[in-house]
Amino acid sequence: MNERASRDASFEDVIEDLGPTLRSYLERMVGDPMLADDLFQETSIKIAEGLPGFEGRSTLKTWAFRIAHRVCLDHFRKGGSKQTFLEFLEEEHAASEPEQDEAIVIDEMNECIRDVIDSLPPDYRTALVLHDLEGLTAADVARVSECSLATAKIRIHRARKRLRAALQDQCRFYHDRDQVLRCDRKTPDDPPA
Repeated sequence: MNERASRDASFEDVIEDLGPTLRSYLERMVGDPMLADDLFQETSIKIAEGLPGFEGRSTLKTWAFRIAHRVCLDHFRKGGSKQTFLEFLEEEHAASEPEQDEAIVIDEMNECIRDVIDSLPPDYRTALVLHDLEGLTAADVARVSECSLATAKIRIHRARKRLRAALQDQCRFYHDRDQVLRCDRKTPDDPPA
């Protein structure tokens, strides 16, 4: 949308255009699909309330992400517990045993990485998710986080550095027999890297 179209956009247009991306961002931040749905509803209400006053001083996408970011931060400030991914295979869609094994391995790997991302401070987690997973520019991350561009770049850099170090400390990476990269959580019995 161009700037004028952004200012004249209807709530339905905004949610249709940005809704899936905002919902994805919220789920990546909290790690729980049901909680992300609740936070997305709250974000949608705030977008609907604020849209008539949107002046176009930033892009509509940046403005909407700023709202989602504040909703997420409010959740964490209220003592919202960190949720982990609990994805279970539904019996109705039961796959063959090899497919179930593959799904379990992927779920374990996702949970390990999710736990590492969850351990990042909220400012770093936000910068990492917005920039590296949602594809926002560093300037957009700065606007969403309401910080300077330099601060946003520092947060992105430090988040990546902490993520890399935490993954090396907490996860054991290997290639399976099909040469697919996998990881397992390290145990106290694992030899040092």
